[in-house]
Amino acid sequence: MFIPFILRSPHILICSYFLFIIHSCKHCVWGHGDHEKSKYTKAFRWSHYTEMIDSALSTYHECTNEDCACFSSVMSEDLSVWQKRRVTEADLQAALHLGVHYQIINHKLYRQHECMFPFRCSGVEHFILEVIEDLPDLELVINVKDWPQVPQHQKPLPVFSFSKVADRSWDILYPAWTFWEGGPAVWPIYPTGLGRWDLQRDIISRAADEWTWEKKENKAFFRGSRTSAERDPLILLSRAESNLVDAQYTKNQAWKSDEDTLYRPPAAEVRLEDHCKYRYLFNFRGVAASFRLKHLFLCNSTVFHVGHEWVEFFYPALKPWVHYIPVKSDLSDVRELILFAKDNQDIVQDIANRGRQFIMDHLRLEDVSCYWKKLLLSYA
Repeated sequence: MFIPFILRSPHILICSYFLFIIHSCKHCVWGHGDHEKSKYTKAFRWSHYTEMIDSALSTYHECTNEDCACFSSVMSEDLSVWQKRRVTEADLQAALHLGVHYQIINHKLYRQHECMFPFRCSGVEHFILEVIEDLPDLELVINVKDWPQVPQHQKPLPVFSFSKVADRSWDILYPAWTFWEGGPAVWPIYPTGLGRWDLQRDIISRAADEWTWEKKENKAFFRGSRTSAERDPLILLSRAESNLVDAQYTKNQAWKSDEDTLYRPPAAEVRLEDHCKYRYLFNFRGVAASFRLKHLFLCNSTVFHVGHEWVEFFYPALKPWVHYIPVKSDLSDVRELILFAKDNQDIVQDIANRGRQFIMDHLRLEDVSCYWKKLLLSYA
């Protein structure tokens, strides 16, 4: 029971009574002042992330569309070892067993008879043939397997690969065949592969226009097979806190039992355009870099990109906190990052917008062809 202990004036009594109410009320709804206090508390809680975003934006400079310049640093770095010395016949002979042997002679393309993945070779050849009239005679070895072939603890060899860990491989990055054909087949939704990049851009962009931010479900989303245990923490978080994330494993070619989907029946596959129904989309590496990443940006959802080691030729131009939210490889920060996103909608929506705009502006098919042309001319 409240008994005012100082009654010298009505003003002191009112102040004492007011202090009592503040300390006694646990479920009161406060007015504008309390809202301001809550706002400052939220800002303090997430200041670690907002400061990283501010820092990233302050140093980011939009690249130009001219001459596929956004990706030139990757090309320069990959070819730097060969700018110091020419590719010799001995280098090529030593590299032949690591990929598919191609020759360009008088603007005609020749290939060794064997190709382990014919659709992948066909996708590569599409882009070379597009620019072949501008190319001199040259000889090259193109790896169409998932894994890079020339580790940096060995001597450099001139092998082209679609993906690598930058500081572990000498491989020269090229735009993957999947921009045209030969992408991973996913039954039953993509039985012949993901399909041409230009067509997928149109399909997913239409879905993004339909599923505006306000319509999207306010949770994270992932569907994919268990190519590595790296993905397990997100699946387990989904089972524990389904209000934060919907993440489930699907089958892949190696699936034998529910053990391969973390002791639950495999989920149905989800088309890429249907990912647009969610505000936060997760990207993991697969065996190497994931073909999924570029598609996720098109949804105009915020991309959570796990790990930074594996790259394709366009990855380094995408900047953490500018175009996507970076997540540690062990996912130790994943729950906090999802909560940050849910509590800072305006900030992460801006990240989504920047990510989509970058892909729409700088990763068109003409940019892919441009990179192929510049790469082969520089190599030659």
